[in-house]
Amino acid sequence: MASIQTQHSGSEENFEKIWEEISNKDCLYDQRKIIITLNVQATDTDWVQLKGKFLINSVISKAVIYLEGPPPGTDVLVNSFVVKHAEKLPPSSPPDTEDVLYGVNIITNSSLNDSINGWFPLGSCTLTIANGSPLLLPPMAKESLGNPEPLNGNYILVTNRSQTWMGPAQVITDSLKLQVTYQVSAWVRIGSDKSGPQNINVAVGVDSQWVNGGQVEAIDDRWYEIGGSFRIEKLPSRVIVYVQGPSPGVDFMVAGLQIFPVDRITRFKHLKKHTNKVRKRDVILKIFGSNVKDLLGTIVSVKQIKNSFPIGACISRMNIDNEDYVNFFVNNFNWGVFGNELKWYWTESQQGILNYTDADELLDFCNKNGIDVRGHCIFWEVESVVQPWVKALSTNDLEAAVQNRITSLMLRYKGKFKHYDVDNEMLHGSFYQDRLGKDIRANMFKTATQLDASPKLFVNDYHIEDATDTRASPEKYIQQILDLQEQGAAVTGIGVQGHIDKPVGPIVSQALDKLGVLGLPIWFTELDVSAENEYVRADDLEVMLREAYAHPSVEGIMLWGFWELFMSRENAHLVNAEGDLNEAGKRLLALKEEWLSHAYGKTDDQGEFKFRGFHGTYIVDVIASGEKISQTFIVDKGDVPLVVNINLQS
Repeated sequence: MASIQTQHSGSEENFEKIWEEISNKDCLYDQRKIIITLNVQATDTDWVQLKGKFLINSVISKAVIYLEGPPPGTDVLVNSFVVKHAEKLPPSSPPDTEDVLYGVNIITNSSLNDSINGWFPLGSCTLTIANGSPLLLPPMAKESLGNPEPLNGNYILVTNRSQTWMGPAQVITDSLKLQVTYQVSAWVRIGSDKSGPQNINVAVGVDSQWVNGGQVEAIDDRWYEIGGSFRIEKLPSRVIVYVQGPSPGVDFMVAGLQIFPVDRITRFKHLKKHTNKVRKRDVILKIFGSNVKDLLGTIVSVKQIKNSFPIGACISRMNIDNEDYVNFFVNNFNWGVFGNELKWYWTESQQGILNYTDADELLDFCNKNGIDVRGHCIFWEVESVVQPWVKALSTNDLEAAVQNRITSLMLRYKGKFKHYDVDNEMLHGSFYQDRLGKDIRANMFKTATQLDASPKLFVNDYHIEDATDTRASPEKYIQQILDLQEQGAAVTGIGVQGHIDKPVGPIVSQALDKLGVLGLPIWFTELDVSAENEYVRADDLEVMLREAYAHPSVEGIMLWGFWELFMSRENAHLVNAEGDLNEAGKRLLALKEEWLSHAYGKTDDQGEFKFRGFHGTYIVDVIASGEKISQTFIVDKGDVPLVVNINLQS
């Protein structure tokens, strides 16, 4: 692995010498472009530094590194260009949680028994105290806190607001600990004289920046639960929490605001118990032989060799030339999804010129290694990722291009993909719907079904599970799915992307509970977590993996990458560029090991051996009369015990 950086010293002659040396070294990635995403805004007055990393997987003959980006005709000045072996970062230290009071509210006068003490108006708005809010704690907070005391019905009424950011605020600087995940909970309501929708947000101001602590869209004057989370990673000088969001002039109310550290250890214990109910089955091994009495006390050893629950990862064509990457992927994942290679902008970047080579090679790689594959994605509704030539088409030509795209893709790969994300991110984009009308989305699903009836067809979107985006609430997602189904679209799977920060289990599980009402399989399709500290990243990853595995509606998890330099987000990788596991990677492997069942013992007087194990593939060794007999069996889903017959007679 090497780093590339510009520096503010050197000369043109030195640069040319370095360039010549690099070009002559035996270190090029043959005939393949290594895409290094390094962006910086430069001006004609100041030098700026551009710094990053790239990885070379194999011995090569020549390397060419170039800078690009400014408009044609713009000169670029390079003062120094240095390529060197990247230094390894020192390992993270575990966060200090020794004095953390889990579940204890850090908000002063949250009950408002002491008038407005501890609170202040942010801006020129007016705060008054009234009574009549819900007495029960919001469900997400209640699930985290167990059996908390009820609320007293007091609330803050916010009036005379002239800006959206005006609302009640409180300084919480001295109450926070670094690297600790805090859950946010409150009841909120807009005034009855104003109709919605109105966004209400709990914001955390950290020095000159703000963090989203959760938000909700209020469409009428009911009380709404607001929930979210945040974490402070670097020592701030001042932190305030404030509630904001409705339009200027709109009154709103806040009740029972709580901010408390999340007790993840206790949550994990709860999830382990729930997982044993959801992902395990009772098994009875019945041993047969010439004499049942002789079988009493026969030694039985059971070992699970594979868990059948799908845990996969995103891969790209350039990845499979890296032997270390391939070994980790094949040994630890049973599903794959292509990062870009199946997307329309990749397979037809120029109109009429189709390129399925990369997708074909990735599919062949997965097939050879027994990896099932998701198809991502047929269309992508967000306009910014639509190819320029597609945007330039007339309505009739766009209709034809859409039909050609889906026909080409579905027929070429008929029966080869288990899933398809049909029209990606329809809650956040509307390019095709705006151009071709509301029916186009349902028609995409209908056409896909007609061309290949075998795969499950998914909707796929982000921020469904984290309560941070009012465009993507579970309720709006559910309504979108129901609307598509009413139009005849065969929506047979729900994709929750899972690009999440500071996850809190009850917030995630409540979203899954709501989606689960539809009775469709839910997959986390693009899961990643991002934290600079590897131990915190590992904890975040464990939250998501345990919540997903414990929920009965979730049928699979796909990580959106795992290898450094090949992630869509920084500080999200599990393995560094040279193949070393970090704490998050170790946590993944530990959980995979935890989710394998093993049992050892002797048969009872009925010649039976009973155990409860995770779904998947097992090997049983039976030792009787000094001889060992081995047999493989599969534990699948079921509400009644699985009976496996083992005959010792030859």
